[in-house]
Amino acid sequence: MDYRGAGVDIDKGDAWIGTIKALAAKRERLPKAGIGGFSGAVSIGGGRSIVACCDGVGTKVELARRTGLYRGLGQDLVAMSVNDLVTCGAVPLFFLDYIACGALDEAKMASVMEGILDGCEQSGCALLGGETAEMPGVYAPDGFDLAGFAAGMIDDSSIIDGSQIECGDVIIALPSSGIHSNGYSLVRKILSNMPENAIENVTGDDGVSLGEILMRPTKIYVRAALEAARGGFVKGMAHITGGGLEANTNRVVPDGLRCEIDYGAWKRPWAFRFISDAGVDEAEMRRVFNLGAGYVFIAAQKDGDRVMKALTGAGESPFAIGRIVRE
Repeated sequence: MDYRGAGVDIDKGDAWIGTIKALAAKRERLPKAGIGGFSGAVSIGGGRSIVACCDGVGTKVELARRTGLYRGLGQDLVAMSVNDLVTCGAVPLFFLDYIACGALDEAKMASVMEGILDGCEQSGCALLGGETAEMPGVYAPDGFDLAGFAAGMIDDSSIIDGSQIECGDVIIALPSSGIHSNGYSLVRKILSNMPENAIENVTGDDGVSLGEILMRPTKIYVRAALEAARGGFVKGMAHITGGGLEANTNRVVPDGLRCEIDYGAWKRPWAFRFISDAGVDEAEMRRVFNLGAGYVFIAAQKDGDRVMKALTGAGESPFAIGRIVRE
């Protein structure tokens, strides 16, 4: 059982990003902006840049309909953007949401909005506005989708872009709150082979139902990331989303180098053991899921303890997971 078989082709998605970059490169009259990594930046003069990104929550919305748990989706929506935004050291300023639905269910969407406000509070950004579009005929009456957009600011001299990463640097991770918001097409494929009541009757090793475990919202790393970056010892940061630890970490690693992850360095949460036991092999697990490590930092070996101390001081529980090596 794999992600492609569940309907999602990661390789095709990567190729599409390349297509977008090639198309944008042909537009010489467009203002120059950084495209790639986890967010984009455009200079506004005075040594400062605006940083922005957008994302959604994927097919986790379908599992929300099945479980009736909607509030966490709002936090997921904010987290997927602000966690990307902060990887360069930018401070989030505001967030915008877009809700598309077949018919507006005010109670359901109010729960989602509460979650969006939860996420904005946790990341210290304003909910600036949004759009709710009823689209009958495009969505089923109870169908909906979510998209979010975050913007922030950074001094150009403070941008963390991974360019200083060297062989031997250490990789430090922060724990995830669970699956976050990637890989749910594969999760739903697994659930389709189980009894309908499995999400209520199956429980994890903490006694919580499978449905509640799967719907835990994405952890927001903004405050911890900014605290660690403030010391000046962080060379690169990565938000671990679709593609897993290696693909996302390597997005900020210079050519000729790669990350080397010790997958035995931490205990995986029960949710990932459940997915693996359902028939997903180890290579696919590493390629699709965060496996319990939701955000990573790269620092010189001599500065690793400083970064760990800063993260611990921010209330986190960091752990070392690997190092940078030559390809």
